[in-house]
Amino acid sequence: MTTRIAGPPRRRVVSNILRGSIGNLIEWYDWYAYTAFSVYFAATFFPRGDPTAQLLNTAGVFAVGFLMRPIGGWILGRYADRFGRRAALTLSVTLMAGGSLLIALTPGYHSIGIAAPILLVLARLLQGISVGGEYSTSATYMSEVATQERRGYYSSYQYVTLIAGQLVALAVQIVLQQVLTTQQLDNWGWRIAFAIGALGALIVLYLRRGMDESASFEAVRDGENAAARGTLRELMRHPREIALVIGLTMGGTLFFYTYTTYLQKFMVNTSGISKPAAAWINFCALVVFVVLQPIFGALSDRVGRRPMLIAFGVLGTLVTVPSLTLLAHTKNPVYAFVLMTVPLAISATYTSISAVVKAELFPTNIRALGVGLPYSLAVAIFGGTAEYIALWFKQAGHESWFFWYVTLCVFCSLLIYVRMRDTAKDSRMNA
Repeated sequence: MTTRIAGPPRRRVVSNILRGSIGNLIEWYDWYAYTAFSVYFAATFFPRGDPTAQLLNTAGVFAVGFLMRPIGGWILGRYADRFGRRAALTLSVTLMAGGSLLIALTPGYHSIGIAAPILLVLARLLQGISVGGEYSTSATYMSEVATQERRGYYSSYQYVTLIAGQLVALAVQIVLQQVLTTQQLDNWGWRIAFAIGALGALIVLYLRRGMDESASFEAVRDGENAAARGTLRELMRHPREIALVIGLTMGGTLFFYTYTTYLQKFMVNTSGISKPAAAWINFCALVVFVVLQPIFGALSDRVGRRPMLIAFGVLGTLVTVPSLTLLAHTKNPVYAFVLMTVPLAISATYTSISAVVKAELFPTNIRALGVGLPYSLAVAIFGGTAEYIALWFKQAGHESWFFWYVTLCVFCSLLIYVRMRDTAKDSRMNA
């Protein structure tokens, strides 16, 4: 049984969404700055040699960060269910600030040897814990403070700011490319991006202290089963929901990370497009992607979540191999932009409602952990390893196998979408 909770007035809803969104933006800026600038700092932290091998090393550290996301989803999800969404969001941004500052200040391999990549891994572990908890708590918070009839629209801003964080990282990259030489970027310029992230996280720390706690959490804060909130035992009472989160995330997250974080490297390393041109293509395509999030989020409030997910599953299965195959053989920036934008538009039918679908599956007392832990496991397995597997296939001489791997995972998720209930009509948040 669920109970309709009276939330704050609409003005406070918008204010809370904005504060949560700005924090989400900065956290994801810090997360994506790593992949945006890895082409510059790879040689700083690892011995000089084959460029693909250096990228493979940085991709491995990127994947290590993802392995910490389930731990972050568990720790901060439990924290959010026991002590509140606002407290967990404040803690997550503190961890992210520490990780970014560590990357900005760590000397290179030529100065401190093996300690350099070790410190890089440590910083990425902190960021992984942070972002693992940020997603689950942010998804829970933004869904809970939104009005029921516009829950899809409001919660879509999680991915608006998630991608906006990546856009800001790319914008910083483009600006630095214009004002610094390539040698300066390789030597020290990339550190500026991480210093900006650490400073932004401290500003968000202040903003988040003024957020309202969600009314849904306040209603169960002192309930009879308070001791069970956020526990693994309580979560295991919902095995079907756990399986649904993993299944619906598998294809969506792999597709998303293929066409966002990996594609810029793909254009440089496979297509032969210059680094500045690839950055601009990525930036423009992601602007379109951001604009589509609230549009599709609002559409889901009208037609339901399930039809949107099925559309993604069908189109994603059909478009992956042709788009990546064509992109691998073009150096035309306009053509590359189209080949990136069309799949991203398809991905938006999933990303715009990803957060709210997961949040609608669980009751309040276990919602943050229920969203965070199984989602983070799926992202670590499929999203976090995307570029590492892609580069491994490339180094083995079978790059196209990765295209089929993505297709298969999206198709498997499609089977889940077809069989699942529509959470907009049958939500654990509704009375």
